[in-house]
Amino acid sequence: MKGVHFLLNVAILALATSIACAYDPSPLQDFCVAIDDPKKALFVNGKFCKNPKLVKPNDFSTSGLNIPRPTINAVGSNVTMVNVDIIPGLNTLGISLVRIDYAPNGGENPPHIHPRGSEILFVAEGTLYVGFVSSNQDNNRLFSKILKKGDVFVFPIGMIHFQVNLGHTAAVAFASLSSQNAGVITVANTVFGSNPPINPYVLARAFKLDKNVVIKLQKQFFAENNS
Repeated sequence: MKGVHFLLNVAILALATSIACAYDPSPLQDFCVAIDDPKKALFVNGKFCKNPKLVKPNDFSTSGLNIPRPTINAVGSNVTMVNVDIIPGLNTLGISLVRIDYAPNGGENPPHIHPRGSEILFVAEGTLYVGFVSSNQDNNRLFSKILKKGDVFVFPIGMIHFQVNLGHTAAVAFASLSSQNAGVITVANTVFGSNPPINPYVLARAFKLDKNVVIKLQKQFFAENNS
């Protein structure tokens, strides 16, 4: 009888462990609404897999990250993505890469979030002021540092972070992200340039701004987002 009870306890423990360890795969897009008719489905969580017998070396490669990108724009930076859309072989591997070019004298990668990945940034050229802000539970602490050529900094998943070029010459950084499609939410564009716009009263109260100032910002960012 004791043997039966022991085996029963082991079985229950094994079942509980399997349930505790089970989890849904991390999403690779903003949302994935369930649908009963597969003929109306657009894509799965990630990409469909190519027949292994048809895979070629080029599926795992790209080039051109040595080429500087133009930074003549409103923020003075240019982000070149190397994700699963560029290298199909990244599918299911949970990694991606970016090159970031910064204009001299304040070119910045403005405050933004990667909802699906952490980031580790390497400075290849120049001097950058970088940082991230922790969550409300951590009292929104700013973790910042001035980085020079060869320095590395980590931005945890979901944290608002930024980089600014402090130098008088162009700067370049490379960053790896822990997702094949980490996603990007640029804070200012998202808040003031959403489509349709957020009610100005909501933003005026949240940011302690005059409603007319909010309306002006919304017109500016909406135009940039839809140009």
